[in-house]
Amino acid sequence: ARTVMARRLSHLDYDVSLAENGVAAISMLAGRPFDVILIDMGMTMMSGIETMKRIRSTGIAPGSSIVMITSRSDSLSLVEALRAGADDHVAKPLDFDALDARLRHASARARRIGALSRRNVELDARVARRAMELGETRDALEQLQSDRARLVASIQALHDEVERLSARD
Repeated sequence: ARTVMARRLSHLDYDVSLAENGVAAISMLAGRPFDVILIDMGMTMMSGIETMKRIRSTGIAPGSSIVMITSRSDSLSLVEALRAGADDHVAKPLDFDALDARLRHASARARRIGALSRRNVELDARVARRAMELGETRDALEQLQSDRARLVASIQALHDEVERLSARD
């Protein structure tokens, strides 16, 4: 079933990678990013819910959308998947037109999140540069204030000396 689904998704122009269980999926995710991750809730070795929770808790796929697949079409499985952290849920038998629409939506969302994350990194770097510039400017201002205080004291001392000398005359 996994191979048939992968073939159908490939025909819809998706780049598909398969993992036979949750452990293999997590290992695969550590190697490269994915926009969308499809997880079958009924996986062996590690359940789909447990696999998703580990993906979320480890942060190995921060921008990925996770879509849960289940053989149950009841609202309990939907609620269970969404509460556990899924972004969407589809029931078997799969309607590939509906799945395609959901995957395209999830993929677009993942790309937008990725772009926002990259923009946040750029902005963080800009803020760090500005903070350094601000620190340097503050140090220069403190130096100027110190120089000004010395200059005012020196002028005052000269003024006092001129008054003292004028008073003697």
